[in-house]
Amino acid sequence: MSGSASWSFTEEDFNAITQALQKFLFDSNARCALLVDRTGQLVATVGEQLSFDPTAFATLTAADFSANDQLARMVGETDFNSLFHQGEKESMYLADVARRVILVTLFDNRTTLGLVRLKMKETVADLTKLFHEVFSRGAPGKAQQGGVLAGAEDEIDKLFG
Repeated sequence: MSGSASWSFTEEDFNAITQALQKFLFDSNARCALLVDRTGQLVATVGEQLSFDPTAFATLTAADFSANDQLARMVGETDFNSLFHQGEKESMYLADVARRVILVTLFDNRTTLGLVRLKMKETVADLTKLFHEVFSRGAPGKAQQGGVLAGAEDEIDKLFG
């Protein structure tokens, strides 16, 4: 698993993340789940093979989430912790995990938005706990790198502010 430069995963972390995503896909009958960090790096992919460039998709997903954070502020919210995009055949549901990672779920008419939302809520709670553990055990150098991410968010805020 390739992770962001701001943190690193152990093999146990990777296995726990993968198991949580596989359970989510099984329980929700969704096609694919991707974890993308807020800088646009693809962290993990589980499920059906993608028919498009996952790296470009990850970048666009992070930009989409950042733009929606700005829209949320405009209407008086601090952020939108989830987004839903519905197409004729394919839909996407995105949810914030630990304020650093976005869980993206791709699904079709084999399941319903209600089931995806219900199962995603449980998965987000599990992943948030896991990511908080990953972030909190970093060395002082890693905490400093987290500040770099915060600086990137500030720059995005300036662009849209």
